[in-house]
Order: sequence, then C-alpha cells, then structure tokens
Amino acid sequence: MITGELKSRIDALWTDFWTGGITNPLTVIEQITFLMYSRLLDMNERRDEKRTSLSGHPFARRFLADEQDCRWESWRHYGAELMLPHVRDKVFPHFRRLAERTSGDGSQFAAFMKDAQLMIQKPSLLVKAVNAVQDLPLDRGDTKGDLYEYLLGKLTTAGINGQFRTPRHIIRMMVELMEPQPSDRICDPSCGTAGFLVETYDYLLRNYSSEAGTHRETVLNEKGEPEEQVIYSGDLLAEHRHHVDTDMFHAFDFDATMLRIATMNLVMHGVAEPDVHYQDTLSQTFTERHGDTAQNAFDLVLANPPFKGSLDEHDVAADLLRVVRTKKTELLFIALILRMLKVGGRSATIVPDGVLFGSSKAHVQLRKHLVDDNQVEAVISLPSGVFKPYAGVSTAIIVFSKGGATDQVFFYDVAADGYSLDDKRQPVAENDLPDVLDKWRAWCDCKGDFSDRTQKAFAVTADAIRAQGYDLSINRYKEQRYVAKEYEDPKEILARLKVLEREILHELDDLEGLISK
Repeated sequence: MITGELKSRIDALWTDFWTGGITNPLTVIEQITFLMYSRLLDMNERRDEKRTSLSGHPFARRFLADEQDCRWESWRHYGAELMLPHVRDKVFPHFRRLAERTSGDGSQFAAFMKDAQLMIQKPSLLVKAVNAVQDLPLDRGDTKGDLYEYLLGKLTTAGINGQFRTPRHIIRMMVELMEPQPSDRICDPSCGTAGFLVETYDYLLRNYSSEAGTHRETVLNEKGEPEEQVIYSGDLLAEHRHHVDTDMFHAFDFDATMLRIATMNLVMHGVAEPDVHYQDTLSQTFTERHGDTAQNAFDLVLANPPFKGSLDEHDVAADLLRVVRTKKTELLFIALILRMLKVGGRSATIVPDGVLFGSSKAHVQLRKHLVDDNQVEAVISLPSGVFKPYAGVSTAIIVFSKGGATDQVFFYDVAADGYSLDDKRQPVAENDLPDVLDKWRAWCDCKGDFSDRTQKAFAVTADAIRAQGYDLSINRYKEQRYVAKEYEDPKEILARLKVLEREILHELDDLEGLISK
C-alpha cells in the first residue's frame, strides 16, 4: 500500500499537473507513465551494462552511441528551459525509434511509444514531475505495483474515466473464484488498465511464496496508525518464471493510451514482458493479425467487456456472427471468449443482466449455446450500485467452461459488496463476497445442500433452465419466503382511537376551564 511520505509525494505531483493545466486524469497518468518509462529504460540499461562487464556477454542496447543524451541520468539535471525542448525533441523521438527497433521481437511497452507525445507545456511543471519521478522507489518491485495502483485509483476519485476500472474487490473475488494456476495462459480481450491480469499475478504471488519468501513489515496507514503489510516474493514460481514473464498474460484493447497504462501496470507489478496489443478483438482482423491467440489459445479469460454499443456488422468476425447474429457488443464478447478459450478453458465475465434474460433471438441463441454446447458453472448476481457513480446498471458474473454440457448452475444473490450502493460508495459492514467464495468452494466440493432456492446460494439444474427458455437471471429461480403477518381487528383499533379521542376532548375541556378563570 502507498502510505505516508510516498503518498504525499504522489498527491503533490497530481496537484502540480492539475495546476499546470493538465486536468484529464488519464492524460496525467499517461505523462507520468512516460517519465517512469524513461527512468526504467536507463535503470535497466545500467543493470545490463554491469552484467556485461562481469560476464562479457553483449545485450541489445536501448541507447545507441548517438542516443546517450536521451538517458534519464543524462538529462534530468538540465534546467527547466533546456529540459523541455530536449525531452520533447530528443527523448520522445527516441521512444519512437526504440519502438521501431524492438516492436518486431514483442517488446512489452515500446510498441505503444510510436505515437507518444509530451503534453507538458510548462518547463517548471516538467522539472517538478521529473524530480518527483526520480524520488519514486522504482527499484522496489513490491512498492512499484502499489504505487501504480494508487495512481490508477485517481481515475475514479477524479470523477471521470472511472468506467475503465472494475472495482478491485470485485476483480479479486473473480480471480479467487477461478484459482488460476502458474502454468495457465490468461487473457483479457478488453483489458482497460489490466486490473484482472494484475490481480491474477498478485494471486499467484500470494499462493506461491514460501514462508522464507514472505516478508512482513509495519507501515503507517492513511490514519497514521501502524498496520502490518505482507510482501510476497513468489519464490515458488521459479520453475514457471519464464512462462509468467513472457507467455502467461495476454491483453487487448483498442485505446492506445489504455494499452500504455495497462502494460506499465503489469510491468510495475513485476511481469517482465506481458503480451499486450492494440486490437479490436471483435473485428475480422483479429484472427488475421493474431491467429495464435484469437482462437483455442487460453486456459482462462477474465473480462468486463463494454456493456453498451453496437458495431458495424460487416466488420465483425464472421465466425462470431455464426454463434450469435447480433450487433450488440455484450453478446459478441461472450462468443469471442468462447472462441479464444481452449476446450476445457474457463472464463469469469461480467455481463449486464440483459444478457441473462433478454428475449431477442440473439439473446436466447447465445444462452442456448452456452448451456447445451458448453458448461455454465455459475451466475453471481451483483447489486446494481457496484459501478456507481459511473453506471447504475445491474450486472452479474457468469462463469463458464468451453465444451461439454451444463448439468447444474450455481447461483448467488449478492446483496452487499462491502460498500454503500449510492454514489459515495463508502465502506460498510455488510459484505457477501467472502460468503460467495465459501459457498462456491462448498458447492464445487459437493458439500452442503443447495436445493433451497430461498437462500442466497442455490443450484438449478440445466433441465429447469431449459424449461424456462434458457433464462439465466437469478430472479427467475429464486423463491421468496413469505411470512403471513397478522393484524389487529379494525374494530379494536377504532375502539382505542375513540378512547384516545375522548381523553383529548376531556383535556381540552380542562384547559378551556383554566383559561376562563
């Protein structure tokens, strides 16, 4: 977590950008990302130079002989008037040249630097930003991830662009539900800031760290109170490290700014070379450009696809339209995820409730395909305030596997997620999410009775779902237990009212007598 002095420095840097005229939080994070990237390039270059001096083995240099003045340590000491034109006219063009040199070998971040632009126009603001980035502990992997997560949190507190971020506690529950393995290949086809992939990596660190590789330290929280922080090294991932760094995490989005932020988010958390690409995954060009990942490629897909919007049907991949003929993105993304999964691969995806009960031919066609040709495992209904203040739409998490057929479906009706369901989203005591995980694990282990549909958690057979026209909404199956309430006889109530009325009149007569004396 980010606390104390480091948190204050980030807040001060954020304020400097706003007072300097850059008020879009996405732009602020992007510009800070560029500066972090510049410093990390130099840090990694120095690390490889030291290794080469010891081993004698050459490495692919990030800075050629005529680019040495583009290194962070070369220009960060420049004065304000010299620094801004140097960064704008030399450092950023170096980002683009580096992208051209390395994009062919799958560079994790350089490919998104081709259109990088310095948006900072005030020399004094650039100097403040550079000094602030220089003070950040980018050499500490555990702190880097927390630092970047805190920056991304500004997207929601700033009040705009928060739709890019799924609430972190919802993401964590979904990852815990899926229990990713270190040998899995995982993808988010509409990644935003890559929150699902980052949380998956953190899950692996928590579950694959030995006692010796787990460090505990006491820090001060935002209230100034001591709090224990646990740092996981992930040392038990050693045999999977190359896979984790290079082939485990895959992401796509068609917003270049979000891709830069998503990639940096993964890198800052410790994934060396995430596979992140600029791509509309619903389009026909997806299979042409990324044939190895567009179909039958992943063990796990975690996603919160766009809820709204229609596409040009002529641009949508033909094989997706064969699954579900529609222009609605929320339906097409389910078909896409099924195509991207390996047989036996699984997905946890957030969908608007309309996907579960919509009566159009496309809605029913998709749900029939999910139930009859694949395995629907769970439908977890979320309260409508989860995405406030940005959207009040009712949503659910649908868990499914590719192939096979559905036998029973686990349903859970989440009434509270630990935060108020109004626009303020303040922490509250009521929280069903831990119980969701407990009930889900019990159901998976065939422990407990899930036949009572009046409970929050219950199971429904596939035949019952077919009988309801493949409706997957929880309200179709949840049963309400009504308790008859007995009321008093109206005559008795009226009698009491008459007695009260007489008492009032008597007291009024006494009051009138006192006044007339």
